[in-house]
Amino acid sequence: MQKTSAASFSFTKYATLFFGKSGAILLGYSDTTQDVDLYVEKDPENCRKLVPALLELRFSLTELPQEEIRQGKDFVQFRNGPFDLDLIFAPDGIDRFEDAWQRHVEKDGFPVADIDDIKVNGRPIVREIGKPFPDSCVSGNG
Repeated sequence: MQKTSAASFSFTKYATLFFGKSGAILLGYSDTTQDVDLYVEKDPENCRKLVPALLELRFSLTELPQEEIRQGKDFVQFRNGPFDLDLIFAPDGIDRFEDAWQRHVEKDGFPVADIDDIKVNGRPIVREIGKPFPDSCVSGNG
């Protein structure tokens, strides 16, 4: 994950939060991940502005994924850019982006979802070095 990706999203005022394992890693939990998960506010203006930002980051977008982003499809996955990216518009367990935004933290310039929001989404949770999560916090949904 490159700092330029966060800078591009930050400077253009997108409502996104790093989520999933990428969010947990930014919060200090150890693991490796091959993709970046972004929870995106499902606001028409936000969704519309996201397409040119992804093109600027050199993601190869045909018309179909561009339309899926503009419509805020629940989940859009990209494997054709500078890094693998999952856009999540409707994560499990979180009703409103505004609520998650109120709980988010800034970590090294990245807006990151609160670890409890990452856990409630049902994605596998990684372990902090020397500090395992209770089994009840770990899901196997991948």
